[in-house]
Amino acid sequence: MLRRQNKKEGQELTKKRKIFLAAILASVMLTGSTACREVAVETTAAVGTTSSAVQETTNKADSQSSSLSGSLTLTGSTSMSDVATALAEAFMAQNSDVIVSVGGNGSGEGPTAVNDGTAQIGMLSRSLKDTESPDSFDKYIIGYDGIAVIVNAQSGVDSLTSEQVAKIYTGEITNWKDVGGADAAIQCIGREAASGTRGAFEELMGIEDIAVYAEEQNSTGNVKQAVAANPAAVGYVSISAVDDSVLAVVLDGVTLSEAAVKSGDYSLQRPFVMITKAGTTDEVTAAFLDFVFSDAGMKIVEEDGLVPNPGKT
Repeated sequence: MLRRQNKKEGQELTKKRKIFLAAILASVMLTGSTACREVAVETTAAVGTTSSAVQETTNKADSQSSSLSGSLTLTGSTSMSDVATALAEAFMAQNSDVIVSVGGNGSGEGPTAVNDGTAQIGMLSRSLKDTESPDSFDKYIIGYDGIAVIVNAQSGVDSLTSEQVAKIYTGEITNWKDVGGADAAIQCIGREAASGTRGAFEELMGIEDIAVYAEEQNSTGNVKQAVAANPAAVGYVSISAVDDSVLAVVLDGVTLSEAAVKSGDYSLQRPFVMITKAGTTDEVTAAFLDFVFSDAGMKIVEEDGLVPNPGKT
């Protein structure tokens, strides 16, 4: 009995040491980041709230052992930080000697970080651009995300067409009354230029390089907060970020939902992509990607509000 108690205490101490080491690693990584950093999420098994899929994986890990060890860094899209964090937690639960760190400044950082070796996996909430040398990377679409067009409930608008949204963001429509809302000047909120959400939104709307913004925010959460605080604001965020603080408008007669994204009925959607340097995947990275596309990994992706892509392509 005493031996089992000591063993359990030792396991708890190991977990605490792992969390401490992960925190130190996050501090070192963030010290070297630029002043424009928008989010850095350090993933550890100490996060208080976990999805059922993560908890299920953690419970199974209690009776499993792994010889895998090392560290893994994912960086890029802030829209992917939640799902990447959940995946990292579950993976670390199965592999107690692996530390996974998740951070990011936007999708544009993913290819750069992988190329310069500061991250093994880049995260993009859009497709790779031609200027990012797509052939230099192995690409893995983990799922598909719907982009919600969000407004403040006081705008008086709950439905728009894609044409109206495009005209709002190019400055052709400037007052909510012109689309059935209150008599108030529209305030367009969007992401910064490096954002994958912005890139996908503008590309899908056909307004690349011509969108006009009253405010540019450096994270999905900041866009949502700005719209929630401003009755005249409009913005765009990932489906997983939508909550009661804002209203996701019906777009082209289709209500945003996972089912509508999966069926293709909701047109404003984009891929969530993980990339690695072509042909150079190490053992830990390969094991993590295998986990992402396992049944347990795809369940976590689905619980985050995405349409999972189990094909690993």
